[in-house]
Amino acid sequence: MSTPSDSGASTTRLTPAPDPEVKGFLALLAARRAPRTVDAYRRDLGDLAGFLDRSPADASTDDLQAWLADLRGRGQASSSIARRASAARSFYNHLVLLGRREDNPAADLDLPRRRTRLPRTLSPGEVERLIQAANGTTPRALRDRALVELLYGAGLRVSEAMGLDRGRIDLDNRVVRCLGKGDKERIVPLGREGVEAVRRYLARGRPFLDRRHRPELFLNAQGGALTRAGAFLILRRLAAKAGLDPARVHPHLLRHSFATHLLEGGADLRSVQEMLGHADLGTTELYTHVSDARRRDTFFSAHPHARRRQRNEPHAQRSTPAGSTDHHDRGRPVNGLARRPDEPD
Repeated sequence: MSTPSDSGASTTRLTPAPDPEVKGFLALLAARRAPRTVDAYRRDLGDLAGFLDRSPADASTDDLQAWLADLRGRGQASSSIARRASAARSFYNHLVLLGRREDNPAADLDLPRRRTRLPRTLSPGEVERLIQAANGTTPRALRDRALVELLYGAGLRVSEAMGLDRGRIDLDNRVVRCLGKGDKERIVPLGREGVEAVRRYLARGRPFLDRRHRPELFLNAQGGALTRAGAFLILRRLAAKAGLDPARVHPHLLRHSFATHLLEGGADLRSVQEMLGHADLGTTELYTHVSDARRRDTFFSAHPHARRRQRNEPHAQRSTPAGSTDHHDRGRPVNGLARRPDEPD
């Protein structure tokens, strides 16, 4: 087995020559998953092969447990370790299905517990500021406005928006037909403002960018297809113009905001799941916790018996039983509504 570098800080290692079993698995995966996902699986399985210093196809559960221990020793986050274990589990499932193995050694791995992190979102007011920052009449300004409206108005992943062809938006019926993970098509409604932004871009913006007769909806200044990196840069520039933290704003943040604002507006969970293209309802349920946290924040800031007292604010004169503490004066609501220390701001 190979060992980490002397510094102990490296999280990657040299890998042996590509294994035919791994190559076959990745080739099959490439037909069903996005290229970035395939690359991640390639890196994860390559790290396993490098640790074993041989083909991972015949690894045992003990080998895999030692690999996970090595990952922890290299300072890998729990989420990264869980992702790598998931890649190994999928690889061995593939071998079992082909009859190359009788068991999956990754099936019963002792994985570190992953702390569920709530998705971060923008408030409705912050979204409006971001959209207003994209106002303009130049071709690129019209494109940027259409991009923001589509990411927020339809909740698309950035890869879905970048892969969108012109013919997949039905402006008359106000729907978007996008290809999600696994090339699964879903139909998402688009609001009136989103439709108008796309209509203006198609009429007065895109014709001036389309120098190469590309089918993609979003084009860059040279006439090529807009990339994921280009979309990130556009949002960061708009965030700075809107007075938001550019490091905080990214395409997926608008998708998170889309889902959270829908649920806060009364949309049912199953409909939001379908619009987001989530295979598992539990993934969508995370956004209900975001809404709950926001409601708690609103309660803490708005209710007179729950507001946190400012330092220069005088103590309210209340009569309380001797030896007891008035939770209202301390700004801590009762009945289980107190904020836990690990809750996001």
